[in-house]
Amino acid sequence: MMDNIENKYQKPETETDSTGLNKLKDIIAGVFEGNAGEASKKRPFIPPAPQPKLKILTYLKPVPWLLLALFLYSFYWDFENLSIQLFNWDLPLQGVLRIVSVSGMIGFMTNWIAITMLFRPLKRRPLLGQGLIPAQKDRIAYRLSLAVSEDLINPGIIRKKIEQSDVVEKYRRKASLDIRKVFQKKEFRDEIKNLVVEYVSSLLENESVKKQLSVEIAEEIEQKLIDKPLERTAVKTYMLFRGMHLSEMIASTLEEIPFTVQKKIDFMDELLDEIPIKLEENSEQLDEAITSLIFNLVNRFDVQQMVEENLNQYDEVKLERMIQNATNEQLKTIQYLGAVLGTIGG
Repeated sequence: MMDNIENKYQKPETETDSTGLNKLKDIIAGVFEGNAGEASKKRPFIPPAPQPKLKILTYLKPVPWLLLALFLYSFYWDFENLSIQLFNWDLPLQGVLRIVSVSGMIGFMTNWIAITMLFRPLKRRPLLGQGLIPAQKDRIAYRLSLAVSEDLINPGIIRKKIEQSDVVEKYRRKASLDIRKVFQKKEFRDEIKNLVVEYVSSLLENESVKKQLSVEIAEEIEQKLIDKPLERTAVKTYMLFRGMHLSEMIASTLEEIPFTVQKKIDFMDELLDEIPIKLEENSEQLDEAITSLIFNLVNRFDVQQMVEENLNQYDEVKLERMIQNATNEQLKTIQYLGAVLGTIGG
């Protein structure tokens, strides 16, 4: 019967409803704050240890300057009139210093230009074009986001990590323990009881609500008594004896409900005792439901699109700085090795 009444009558949200909800939030927040205990400590993020500096770079850095010094010195002396014998061949040495120094400097400069062209020019130029990484920024962002979404952060991996970490069970147990402690507090129970009484009282003090409920309940009772003539006659006789209409008697009864609720409100104690027990009895189903909820939320996120959009927001300078911060020593090593290889080739 009450289901039909609820379906037929939908009470609009009033200021009383809003105030009641706010009071309930304040009660729960206040009690849980006092019962929070030690907050769970988030494991601090530890960045990877920096790689040791490449020792070879220390020895390679002076090479271009030595080559430049050799090149300048070759104008003063460059093995003039000197030669060596090799397999009965007479090989003149004149010009060797200049050839070796120029070859080494060319190797250094070509590698420097190649590395610079990875990033510069930042913007497209009519003759020079654009650096490789700035020109392919969108493609790089797409490929990186695709790799992240497929291999690093996909729903399957996240679900596996959640199940392996037992994080859901851990926090569900903590929540159950906190709920049990909170529900055992007399202050909390008294405030909840008062809130229920206040809400019922404020609801039934509204004349339109009381009238509507009376009419709906009376109609429902009359509908149930259509096929029961004996009971219907008894009700009509009683109404005639009281000199009241059925809806009026129901309205009078509704006025007594707040007092009845106040007297019988201790039933809430049993209900509050039962909630933690039910939560513990259905812990496995609760864990599975929470895991499924998290999994469904994760599935709603498009990781690839999110990563790609964030990478595309990087301007060319920021992207260059990010890559160079991670690979600066390696790029410099390649650059200086060009001088060594050029010298050997010369």
